[in-house]
Amino acid sequence: MKNAGNCSNRRQFIKTATTVSAGFAGFSLLPELGSCANKAEEGINIIGPKEAYSPQIGTLVSMLDWMRMVVLSSVRDMTVAQLDYLHDPKSNTIGSMLLHLAATERYYQLHSFEKKKWGTWDDATKKQWDIPMGLGEKARKSIKGNNLDYYLSTLKEVRENTLRELKNRDDKWLMAVDEEWPWGPTNTYCKWFHVCEHESNHNGQIKWIKSRLPGAKAGND
Repeated sequence: MKNAGNCSNRRQFIKTATTVSAGFAGFSLLPELGSCANKAEEGINIIGPKEAYSPQIGTLVSMLDWMRMVVLSSVRDMTVAQLDYLHDPKSNTIGSMLLHLAATERYYQLHSFEKKKWGTWDDATKKQWDIPMGLGEKARKSIKGNNLDYYLSTLKEVRENTLRELKNRDDKWLMAVDEEWPWGPTNTYCKWFHVCEHESNHNGQIKWIKSRLPGAKAGND
């Protein structure tokens, strides 16, 4: 009964928010979260400290979890043909972008957890991740024919490693500033927030392509 109440409250919230935002034509202010039964976990919409993590790392994890839920909602039940759909010769497929998200997170793991200078990966790592990381023509030629489970399993495996490693770090580590980062002085928190907002960026691209799949309904992008 508790879950039913939560769903009811959530439906009312969405109904109210939709009414309030009706004047903003062309803008979608709410993510496609799917049904309450499919939500990732209880408390997913609470951004803040999480058990088993230091306070600021827990807050980061809550943001990573929420953004991943949104991405997974965008690709739910996609077929191989949809994942491989190429809108034009310069586009990236949805499948390649999902693998790109995993590659990006993996490289940030190597940099921040294993203290490797960016790009100094071993050959095996480059062979596995350089193409999805770079996207473009090589990805268009080689990343295809995989079902959704392949991409979701890869994303899950990489994320599980991130969470294991973050449990062993503290807020001091998170706040440490890298004076030599290409963007200028940047702390670890900013680097991992970039991993989060990077998923938001590509989720927008995924939804744009999704609305242009053969037979798809018009999107509101």
